[in-house]
Amino acid sequence: MGAAKTIRQGNLGKRALRLAEKDGKFYGLADGKVCVEGTDADRVWQELQDEAGKSDPKYFGYTGARNRFLKFFPNGFHSDGYADQERDYKLAAKTKLDANAPLETALTGSGYGEAILSVYRATNMLSPFEKTRLQDVFRGPSSDLVIRAAAEFAQNADKSTLGRLEAALKPFDSAKWTVVTYLPYLWRPDRHMFLKPEVTKDYAARVGHPFASTYEARLNIDVYASLLDLVERTSRELSDLNPRDRIDIQSFIWVVGDYQEDREGTYT
Repeated sequence: MGAAKTIRQGNLGKRALRLAEKDGKFYGLADGKVCVEGTDADRVWQELQDEAGKSDPKYFGYTGARNRFLKFFPNGFHSDGYADQERDYKLAAKTKLDANAPLETALTGSGYGEAILSVYRATNMLSPFEKTRLQDVFRGPSSDLVIRAAAEFAQNADKSTLGRLEAALKPFDSAKWTVVTYLPYLWRPDRHMFLKPEVTKDYAARVGHPFASTYEARLNIDVYASLLDLVERTSRELSDLNPRDRIDIQSFIWVVGDYQEDREGTYT
């Protein structure tokens, strides 16, 4: 295309993306070639990312993700098989957290270390190595500081609250996405999301979402915002399956990315 003003640019995997404007119209270019166009800049940028994501060899889209999930859980989210395999133990961990360290009191309270540690141990969502390191966090003098910082992030996830949580966990080498997102996800599954990096990146690549390339191990609020966008997109695509909260969406992502036909069965 001719001379145009660049509005935005970035990368999705190995592809260079550019949003340009000319004569009141917006153009989305991937590797210099126009892929989409329109009059709404945000929509064109989103459609450009969607189109570019399809070039990933892992891509099978949201339809492919849905089909893979239903292969293991043909009756969807509202079935005994799904509850037994994925939902019930996470709800049990949430119930334990709400009973012993509710969000409202964790914001300013103290002495919740053992209760919080038991909640981390209540699921298999963190590795045994990560759980072992958390003993020093929640049985030491920094326990209250870490818990309050996690509660603040659950209340208001922004750059400053994430930074305070990172600072509290760094001395224990526990400033990891799994540790940081676990409690907010259980406190507020309507708002937050647990991040297991590898399986989530794999899922994002399969549905063509930019999280696959924007993820970084460093705690960055932009990464978390991209994760939440992935969750919102997934929720919309699965609206007819009636996911209740982000426990269901996290389970969906896990099933699509981790379940194997020769290892798992069909659960009804």
